[in-house]
Amino acid sequence: MEFINNILTWLNDMMYSYILIIMLVGTGIYFTVRTRGVQFRLLKDGLKSMLEKAEVSADGKKGVSSFQALMISTASRVGTGNIAGIATAIVAGGPGAVFWMWVTAVIGGASAFIESTLAQVYKVRNGATFRGGPSYYMERALGKRWMGILFSILLIICFAYGFNGLQSFNMSSALEYYIPNYADTMGPLILGIILAVATGFVIWGGAHRIGFISSVIVPVMAIIYIGIGIVTMIINITELPGIFAMIFKNAFDVKAIMGGFAGSAVVLGIKRGLFSNEAGMGSAPNASASADVKHPAQQGLVQVISVFIDTLIICSTTAMMLFTSGVEGNAETLTGIPYVQKAISANIGEWGIHFITFSIFAFAFSSVIGNYFYAESNILFIKNSKVVLNMFRVTCVLAVFLGAQSDFTMAWNLADVTMGFMAIVNIIAMFMLGNVAIKVLKHYEHKKKEGREPVFYEGEVGLTGTVWKK
Repeated sequence: MEFINNILTWLNDMMYSYILIIMLVGTGIYFTVRTRGVQFRLLKDGLKSMLEKAEVSADGKKGVSSFQALMISTASRVGTGNIAGIATAIVAGGPGAVFWMWVTAVIGGASAFIESTLAQVYKVRNGATFRGGPSYYMERALGKRWMGILFSILLIICFAYGFNGLQSFNMSSALEYYIPNYADTMGPLILGIILAVATGFVIWGGAHRIGFISSVIVPVMAIIYIGIGIVTMIINITELPGIFAMIFKNAFDVKAIMGGFAGSAVVLGIKRGLFSNEAGMGSAPNASASADVKHPAQQGLVQVISVFIDTLIICSTTAMMLFTSGVEGNAETLTGIPYVQKAISANIGEWGIHFITFSIFAFAFSSVIGNYFYAESNILFIKNSKVVLNMFRVTCVLAVFLGAQSDFTMAWNLADVTMGFMAIVNIIAMFMLGNVAIKVLKHYEHKKKEGREPVFYEGEVGLTGTVWKK
């Protein structure tokens, strides 16, 4: 097992330090140019589209709204990485890592638009709702079902088992502060049962229940978390100019750019930003496809907002709480969750530790639900069978149960590696289908320019075989 873990660690370091950073940043820059900065120009349209309600079908069933799809994708993006991951990046790469994290979010917005628009164009009906994602546009647009199946398998391993087991483990670990010798008590078993039951209740409820839970937990928790961040910044408002100056100075410091590459502020900031907001990774399009909208570009624009919420707002909130605390992190003795807990405690008192624990539970559980939604869409792509789906749901609940009681070091490496390969497969498909998304964007802008409501039909951009028929 140690030999396998060493191989996974080597693959992980190689992919995330070089190959994927180059591919994902390059993709973001390329599509930013091709779309003429769609993530800036049409941000207002994305905010407006987010408020549209889903249609109600003839049998009274309601589809997934644009906002619910946004929250499902945000639920998956926003996890413990937004708390512990940022602390780790700052400790290892310095304050400048935050600046490069911002840069990747801004650039990645274009990639998020392209992949989510493609997911909308090539989605399929699933009763009163829709499903789709990279696997679907690989099969339906490229005619490469094998490529779609490969992507689906990688996503299922990564999100349903790897990341969900890890999120469960993170929730369990958060209780160590309160219960002496926690690992040796019945606590992990009891928590595992509670989390498994809660997960089962939501996932057997279908897409609408998943959307509802995500659209409640994510915004409420994000608002509270950001609110605490704002309070700490107000308390330390005189320090903010110096903090921003420190971030920018460190970001362009010669050592930050030319120093030890894998541990530099540039690489760690880019890496943290990319794998926090997941732009270009192929995960969020699975949620985007479920939205019931009038034009594919609308959900593409909405997903830009999800990237910005995750990185520019929530990750930045964590960074500011750390910087204003006066607490110094240390790679050996104080990093990750303990660093955040101590920093917030220094800012707002002992109850800050309890707040962080609650945040971990809320963000982690919402991630479990968002991750499951992605995996379900890909299970149905491989085999649309109720028996297979129910068997899969049982294994997902089991992964959550076991995660609360296990050390998931190897699972973490496996999840990272499968996500890396998943991103490579998706980026290849994005480049092959990029022109379709550009045409859809131009169609949307043309309708807006004429003063008409953007409503999409496949024939108007030369497409056939989609759900977008007159």
